[in-house]
Amino acid sequence: MINKIILASKSKVRKKILDQNDIICQIIPSNVDEEMVKQSLGKEKVTSEYISKNLAELKANKVSQKYLDSLVIGADSVIDLNGKIISKPTNRKEALEILKNLNGQTHQLISSVCISRNGKMIWNYTDKAKLTMRKMTDEELINYLSKLSDEALYSYNVYQIEGLGRSLFSKIDGNKNSIMGIPVEKIKTYLSNYDS
Repeated sequence: MINKIILASKSKVRKKILDQNDIICQIIPSNVDEEMVKQSLGKEKVTSEYISKNLAELKANKVSQKYLDSLVIGADSVIDLNGKIISKPTNRKEALEILKNLNGQTHQLISSVCISRNGKMIWNYTDKAKLTMRKMTDEELINYLSKLSDEALYSYNVYQIEGLGRSLFSKIDGNKNSIMGIPVEKIKTYLSNYDS
């Protein structure tokens, strides 16, 4: 029997997806410094998939060490453009530069999830999606950004696929929930077979 499930994330979207799939969980953010981890791992020339998986595991393990016997879900999503990781913007100028880089290009969105118990990973899964952004003018990109709230911009990188961000893309190939930040179907399968 599962005592309690914790989501080691502040993401309202991830929480909503879990709620919609009857995975009742408490939110306890891990507060892992994602950018520091990305920069450190980036120097080691590891893959974007490795970084995404590593961050999901770090988040889950950090919270799991404090809440023993709970199952802790950690998740992370990474944008990979031709082997280069695109980090979340810290201001609107950076956001515009990111959109210009993605403009007319196909990039990968890598979403990893990890479940930890007693401070150690017991399961993980990584999913990949391919997204092709329409070719847009600078004016269209600026107009798009002007419609985004600060919360949406800094929480979801430069696009929120379930919101306005959908309009940026000519082609999306991948699982919708994974693109939104959590491959929930795989979590449900794991939990349904979980035996503590």
